[in-house]
Amino acid sequence: MGNSALKSHLETSQKTGVFQLTGKGLQEFPEELQRLTANLRTVDLSGNKIEFLPASVGNFLLLKSLTLNGNKLTGLPDDIGKLKKLETLSLSGNRIQRLPSAVGQLKALRTLNLAGNLITEFPAGLGTLRQLDLLDLSRNRIQSVPAEVSELQAIEINLNQNQISVLSTEVSRCPRLKVLRLEENCLELSSIPHSILAESQVSLFSVEGNLFEVKNLRELEGYEKYMERFTATKKKFA
Repeated sequence: MGNSALKSHLETSQKTGVFQLTGKGLQEFPEELQRLTANLRTVDLSGNKIEFLPASVGNFLLLKSLTLNGNKLTGLPDDIGKLKKLETLSLSGNRIQRLPSAVGQLKALRTLNLAGNLITEFPAGLGTLRQLDLLDLSRNRIQSVPAEVSELQAIEINLNQNQISVLSTEVSRCPRLKVLRLEENCLELSSIPHSILAESQVSLFSVEGNLFEVKNLRELEGYEKYMERFTATKKKFA
């Protein structure tokens, strides 16, 4: 991509606070963006070939949305934790295996999208994200959902298309969790904690494509209570 094209993008971004440069084959995070640390609120560099984020990404203190879907990222720098105003971090379709603990410092974060990466363990330390609404971990390689999940404040957790065979009963203690997606995993009917049905806030529990027929959920204790929540939510949005 020519310098003149980048220059015009930078000039526009200075006025709008938005820098969007997608599908241009960029190999690295544009250094030139450092000139705009006082302006940028939205950066979208999806569909490029960026392999790592520089530590200087922590300089964008006003950034509210950072989108790098479809790149070649294998991780994130610790300096990502400096983005105290960041509300959306979208990194689907990369090669990320784990998150730095600094992600837990993103106190304003509402959406964390890590779909289609190489994550093998449910990320720890996200319970500090008090504003988190959506956590998308679909299409990874996660095998179990640990007890620490109870600390999460998310309203929706998407774990579709993983390799999950173990689901902690603690998931039923997530204080705000309404939607739990576990389609196309390795769950047996006996792996489903009754507490999710009987005691949680979950009103949409999506488990198609596991090692049991969905209709067999009806056999589990607490199913009627779950259906009451499910029906009430449907009516609300009807």
